[in-house]
Amino acid sequence: MVAGAEPLIPSLAERLETVQGSVADAIRDAGRDPADVTTIVVTKFHPAQLVRDLFALGVREFGESRHQEALAKAGELGDLELDWHFIGQLQSKKARQARTYARVVHSLDRESLIDALAGGADPGAAPVDAFIQVNLTDDPGRGGVKAAGLDAFVERVVATSGIRLLGLMTVAPLGESPRPAFETLRTLSDSVRRVAPDARFLSTGMSGDYREAILEGATHLRIGTAITGNRPPHG
Repeated sequence: MVAGAEPLIPSLAERLETVQGSVADAIRDAGRDPADVTTIVVTKFHPAQLVRDLFALGVREFGESRHQEALAKAGELGDLELDWHFIGQLQSKKARQARTYARVVHSLDRESLIDALAGGADPGAAPVDAFIQVNLTDDPGRGGVKAAGLDAFVERVVATSGIRLLGLMTVAPLGESPRPAFETLRTLSDSVRRVAPDARFLSTGMSGDYREAILEGATHLRIGTAITGNRPPHG
């Protein structure tokens, strides 16, 4: 580098390629089939144009965690064939609107949301796919069902028409090694499948811990800044 020159910032395409390569390496190290792992690019706070740019690079799965932003983006990008994943805490009163754009909801964590999602279906509509969010921390303020109440919650979801349970989701505890949490989720998943045999998917792994998640069986990765770059300032 020339003295005084600014370091080169990797382009969007380069960041995407780097993550795709790292994901492929982790899948190979885990002895898994690449077809079993889906990378969802989280575009929270980024403009719709970034989604268009990623679409041009072959990305089809996108994640958003704020309903109003997701609703606006989905409307603006209606000309593209995208699969939207809602990955944030969803208010029950927004569930009907969320069903209009989200193919998958990753944060099912309370009975009122089960009822709202199921009740928001139009007659004859396909069930919405959903993950149950599990809280593996001691913080009651974090979203998610505690492990002790998971079996009963699973039974409630399975008994509700309009929702198809895909599996479990979690966010690794902050300030700790993520892999034990992912291992715990995998164990919980084994228990869940005794009640819901088809709920075999695991939504775990973000920009900083997707390798560990893959090694513990993650099927859906939620990767943001490692691909999109730093989020722009927002209000």
